[in-house]
Amino acid sequence: MQPFGCLSCDGVDDEVFRALADPSRRQLLDRLNAANGQTLRQLCDGLTMARQSVSKHLAVLESAGLITTTRRGREKLHYLNAEPINAIADRWLGRYTRARASALADLKTALEQRPMSPTEFAYTTYIKTTPERLWEALTTPEFTRRYWGVSLESTWEVGAPVTWAMGEVRMDDPTHQVVLESKPHERLSYTWHTLTDEFAAAVELTGEKLTAWRAEPRSKVTFSLEPVGDLVKLTVIHDDFMEGSAILPEISQGWPAILSNLKTYLETGETLPALS
Repeated sequence: MQPFGCLSCDGVDDEVFRALADPSRRQLLDRLNAANGQTLRQLCDGLTMARQSVSKHLAVLESAGLITTTRRGREKLHYLNAEPINAIADRWLGRYTRARASALADLKTALEQRPMSPTEFAYTTYIKTTPERLWEALTTPEFTRRYWGVSLESTWEVGAPVTWAMGEVRMDDPTHQVVLESKPHERLSYTWHTLTDEFAAAVELTGEKLTAWRAEPRSKVTFSLEPVGDLVKLTVIHDDFMEGSAILPEISQGWPAILSNLKTYLETGETLPALS
């Protein structure tokens, strides 16, 4: 099998198409699209497939990059991952007319424009870099400002505050805006920033929308780094949103652009034009 990071390679495309060709695997993807972050037991519930068969199908989907997994305590959670679909869509839509690729384009749009779960967002990408370099990119203000447009300042020890700076706007909350997990080069988690008046004014967030956003509980983001040959598998899970969250759809559209910019920056030294 070719390295997954080469998403435009024919071999990887073939692996994704083979994974999608099986109706049972498509059924599992449908179930994750309806409710992301399910355990094996939850995915088996109501299916006629044996548990062992479901487990094998999930392994094929994970190998193709169509799902990603993470552990929460003793449970292994499965998430639908949009990146292989996005990468193939970008490649094939550039080669054929939109009419001939309409089904693929529709799936790409659906995955990008709706949250994967009512309460969380999950995304996996493979970056040609090292865990040390990726960790630096996630925790160094100069790096985050370049590909994200914000500076994140912290000692990155558990419990340490995280200061967000966006131009002249600074967001501090030493009690609640903090580092939750920190295992250098492997795992990082912190709570999301406070919706300050200055931030709201900078992004033109006003009225009922601002009131609704401020009424929601604070969310958190977790980055997991795993070496895969000369690549690093980066899994991002942004969760702790409430049911019917008004913020989650915005987050779900923002993260793919940020992570694509991060990948491009680490692999080429340049950022994408729209975010530079």
